[in-house]
Amino acid sequence: MSIIQFLIVAFSIFAIARTFRQFRKGKLTLAFLFLWIFFWLIVGVVVVLPQTTDTLARFVGVGRGVDAIMYVSIIALFYMVFRLLVRIEEVEREITKLVRTLAIEESEKKTD
Repeated sequence: MSIIQFLIVAFSIFAIARTFRQFRKGKLTLAFLFLWIFFWLIVGVVVVLPQTTDTLARFVGVGRGVDAIMYVSIIALFYMVFRLLVRIEEVEREITKLVRTLAIEESEKKTD
């Protein structure tokens, strides 16, 4: 095992431990706990057995496994950014609605 493989596996173990800690603090749902544990386990397997990515590459029609992982990663990251932006817009709308409601209530209290 090379140094980079060791470091990535160690980081994966660290990330799984942090994920459990966040779940115990109530900051993650059970679904996200399983999602992130699955993700970091896959990272560990791919690092230890890099030839597993060749199967994915053949399945999607890409020459090398590393290329397939990069393509899938970039697509997933763009999707996550999109989801975050949509969620931020929703939160901003909710905050605006709440502020307007509070402002109306305050102005009604002052006129009474």
